[in-house]
Amino acid sequence: MKAPDECSDIQEVREEIDIIDREVIEALSKRLQYVIAAARFKTSEASVKAPDRFYAMLQQRREWAKEAGLNPDVVEKLYQDLVNHFSDEELKHDKSE
Repeated sequence: MKAPDECSDIQEVREEIDIIDREVIEALSKRLQYVIAAARFKTSEASVKAPDRFYAMLQQRREWAKEAGLNPDVVEKLYQDLVNHFSDEELKHDKSE
């Protein structure tokens, strides 16, 4: 991959962004696999939703966002949506077993 300042035109910038987006999507897929694996250890919907864990996780992601120079509100919203979706998937997976 090229560093942002090494790109000589918009096409190269877009190509690098596409590479990063592909990596992000692959990481999300891997994350989902772990979420589904976690379903084996959870015995109820409450243990899937785990509001205390959810809140603590969001706070940690906010800190990581700040450290990375990102807007913590945006990252928190992203993870709220992501984890809520994955929790729904986890519940579906649990019912199918």
